[in-house]
Amino acid sequence: MIKLKQSCFKTLLRSVCCSKSHISFINTMSLDVERSYPGTKKLKEKYENANELWEYFVCMKRLCNPIDSFTYARLLQRCASTGSLDKGKMVHAQMIKSGDNGMDTIVWNTLLNMYAKNGFVEDARQVFDKITERNLVSWTALIGGYCQQGYENEGLRLFCELLRVGMEPNQFTFSCVLKACASLGSLEFGEQLLACIFKVGFESDVFVGSALVDMLAKCGSIRDAGKAFDKIVEPDMVSWSAIIAGYALNGYGDEAMEHYWKMLMAGNMPNQFTFSSMLKACADVIALGVGRQVHAQIIRSNYQSNFFVGAALIDLYVNCGQMENAFEVFDKMPERDTVLWTSMIVRCAQNGQSEEALVIFSEMQLAVAKPDQFTFSGVFHACATLQALEQGKQAHAHMIKIGCGLDAFAGSALIDMYAKCISIEDALNVFDEMPDRNEVSWNTLIVGYVQLGYCELALKLFSKMQEAGMKPSPVTLTSILRAYASLSVLQQGLQLHSYISKSVFWLDVSVGNALVDMYAKCGSIEDARKVFEKMPNHDLVSWNTMIAGYGYHGHGEKAIQLFENMKVAGLKPDHITFIGVLSACSRASLVDEGRRYFDSMSQDYDISPSMDHYTCMVNLFGRSGHFVEAEDFIKRMPVKPGVAVWQSLLASCRIHQNIELGKYTAKHALELDPQNDATHVLLANIYAAAGRWSDAADVRKLMDDKGLKKEPGQSWIEVKSRVHSFAAGEKAHPQIDEIRAKLDSLTIQMKEQGYIPDTSFVLRDVELEQKEHSLSYHSEKLAIAFGLISNPFGTPIRVINNLRVCGDCHNAIKFISKITQREIVVRDLNRFHHFENGLCSCGGFW
Repeated sequence: MIKLKQSCFKTLLRSVCCSKSHISFINTMSLDVERSYPGTKKLKEKYENANELWEYFVCMKRLCNPIDSFTYARLLQRCASTGSLDKGKMVHAQMIKSGDNGMDTIVWNTLLNMYAKNGFVEDARQVFDKITERNLVSWTALIGGYCQQGYENEGLRLFCELLRVGMEPNQFTFSCVLKACASLGSLEFGEQLLACIFKVGFESDVFVGSALVDMLAKCGSIRDAGKAFDKIVEPDMVSWSAIIAGYALNGYGDEAMEHYWKMLMAGNMPNQFTFSSMLKACADVIALGVGRQVHAQIIRSNYQSNFFVGAALIDLYVNCGQMENAFEVFDKMPERDTVLWTSMIVRCAQNGQSEEALVIFSEMQLAVAKPDQFTFSGVFHACATLQALEQGKQAHAHMIKIGCGLDAFAGSALIDMYAKCISIEDALNVFDEMPDRNEVSWNTLIVGYVQLGYCELALKLFSKMQEAGMKPSPVTLTSILRAYASLSVLQQGLQLHSYISKSVFWLDVSVGNALVDMYAKCGSIEDARKVFEKMPNHDLVSWNTMIAGYGYHGHGEKAIQLFENMKVAGLKPDHITFIGVLSACSRASLVDEGRRYFDSMSQDYDISPSMDHYTCMVNLFGRSGHFVEAEDFIKRMPVKPGVAVWQSLLASCRIHQNIELGKYTAKHALELDPQNDATHVLLANIYAAAGRWSDAADVRKLMDDKGLKKEPGQSWIEVKSRVHSFAAGEKAHPQIDEIRAKLDSLTIQMKEQGYIPDTSFVLRDVELEQKEHSLSYHSEKLAIAFGLISNPFGTPIRVINNLRVCGDCHNAIKFISKITQREIVVRDLNRFHHFENGLCSCGGFW
């Protein structure tokens, strides 16, 4: 065998430790060797045959003949490129056996590269440590190995060590390190590298420039990425793909498209990565026409069967609302991997085509494609939207059967599915079984609890979330504030507000809206307005929430003024806005204003009234005593009146004791919903208030025959950040004796000032004394008495009640507010009542 001089094959083999990005450098070195040593070409061609090379090695090993460095290097290069680690380790063992001290640095670099490229970075590091004369190739090979195998931090540390020993990096070293910064999102380190790159003059190098553009774009510095691209003298396809992908990734779709056309004009043909990025840009800016042009180019370039391109085409058509085109692309794909199936399922689920998503999932199973966590996440999302509990359970069982792990992403989707299908126990079981939970997992269960009305459980889970070291997100805070609003726990809401005001969450509009809602529903409408005024930004929900808050509290004129301010601010009201405005008018008896705004809906804003709007108007006419107009309005409704419309008019009949209209209204309500207990109770109250006890008894008997029972009254009050619950006639509270004594004392004082118990609200055939005794211990009175003995003087008493406050309680609380000189706020089923100095904000209409 002909032996080359050491200097000859050093030049030839310098390529063996370079990565794919070094191809031009490798070719240049090989040509130089062939020109300098004509005999080398023939020898090189022989060693290009892998089988002959390996047979030669085995033969030399069997004969115990020495093997030269050139052969070792070529063998190791072959093992590195083909991933033949077993053979590579045999070569390494032979090197050690024959005495590796005499091996050339080139051979060591080749061995190092073999281990690094195939993921054995620890072995590569051991080889690196053995090299006595390391050159830049040695350092670059190990740095590249670390960065390619996911050990980016180790790669960056080694790069810093390279600088400390005084070695100057080349363009290939910089490319490896820039890719590491891109993977880590480390803009700070990347900017330091940028200074070094400019210092050595590599900014115009195509390898370095492409990696620099990619790093800056992935770190979010897209403008600097554009500047770096402009400095590349001759951009290649990698450079163009990097800048187009960077613009698309950062939401600059127009700039991505502009560079795409420039690339074509420069004579560069796009590849699968360029096409994918361009399609993403078109999808983001809804540029369907441009997307169709790119699709035509994809077909001409024969990339339509590529997985990445196919998935990007599907995203484009789905984002542009062209589901038929998306299905056409999907159906024409010759092969569909899990990624493509999943993309179609997720996209359908996200775009309101949940039934189609489930059909595709069934087809995927028939195609024997194995779903992964992302697939199941899309399926669970579809089931949640459709509230398809059984299909969701089947998908869950299939997930377990195939051994697909329950990661935080899929687990959160599964929790959400069970919660939206009102199967909260299953949601909790999934949460408990999850090995890894993130903020999304906690948040999903908290949201589920709040949506289903399990607010106390949501608050307990929130405390556990904080104990687990999880930081709340805006969605978490919004849900917890909703829970506070539902339970009317103002003190806990104040504590959370304090936390929010010291954090960046204060800038989040949804959190601000939830704070406004919390204060309004906890009875502190003044604090709600303060939060509203301090919010840095308002959206339509902000205005709607504040308007509705004023309506709940009976501040009709303030609600109207705010509505006018909203229009001046340039926001267009929606149907929810008008529900808030009309409700405010009805609670404040602003009849003329209500008529005007109802007409304005369709005339000025092209909003067709819904049943909620009609109910507000009937409520407005009825509560203000305009019964003829109310009846006429119902007759003129273009849709059949719902139960809520008739119940609203029935409640007005109770206020004004209009018995005949009440009977007529109740009849229509019961025809629509015979089992509605609220309708029966309202009618019975009308009869009882008029002293028609026989008719009231008939209604009660009818309820008994139907198996209906009046919902028991219950009230809640927050004392020292703890919620206390009271039922009518409560006996279980630990301080009940003290509470009853306080109520008895108040009753004596109230009677001295003219209070007369209204026994018409006691629907029982009992003696007068027993009726009065029953009235004394209604749930809201017990809650107020507890608040009086527990809260310091001067603080408002805030109570929430699950029913409409009865007439006797309403009258009694007015006397209590005057006697105790306390502001008492009661939130009942219909509205807020602010009692102060013997008066109520509702004016007797509720």
